[in-house]
Amino acid sequence: MVKLTMIARVTDGLPLAEGLDDGRDLKDADFYKQQAKLLFKNLSKGQNDASRMSIETGPYFFHYIIEGRVCYLTMCDRSYPKKLAFQYLDDLKNEFEKVNGSQIETAARPYAFIKFDTFIQKTRKLYLDTRTQRNMAKLNDELYEVHQIMTRNVQEVLGVGEKLDQVSEMSSRLTSESRIYADKAKDLNRQALIRKWAPVAIVLGVVMILFWLKAKIW
Repeated sequence: MVKLTMIARVTDGLPLAEGLDDGRDLKDADFYKQQAKLLFKNLSKGQNDASRMSIETGPYFFHYIIEGRVCYLTMCDRSYPKKLAFQYLDDLKNEFEKVNGSQIETAARPYAFIKFDTFIQKTRKLYLDTRTQRNMAKLNDELYEVHQIMTRNVQEVLGVGEKLDQVSEMSSRLTSESRIYADKAKDLNRQALIRKWAPVAIVLGVVMILFWLKAKIW
């Protein structure tokens, strides 16, 4: 299924739009988003001439198309059909050009078209289930050909293994720090509960002992 969706201007790598709900169920989402941004940066330097490409990255594939100096990129599971991934990107491209085409070159700030997320999410839902009649028809469309699209490895494309290691290390460190913070928060909550209810428990215990002693005496 589609995991991430990002759109950027090729001339300078400026992010234009992104699927805001993408990556919530994805482990190491920040790491893969950093990889995508490195890809955009390389494209802005003219280091990849292919207008369509698939790129292996761990258990996923990045797929991208470039048109009108805009890169439309998605990351999917390895098992997700390549043909559907590129048709998904084509749908995004057609709508993005229609709605924002005249403003792309003048956009000055990152995510200037963040409202496009609404269309990204709506379209993404249409492509989630590969077995629907709609998607089966797209898979069987012989006029839409993807076999000629090149597939490469992410480190081969970026040529910056050291940088990817740094991104991985940073992502791992952030994950570890988040876990430590979560553990500390649990401990603090536990201590707060103990402080709150311990006096009540002591009073109840004393009362129960008094009742027990009274019953024994009488």
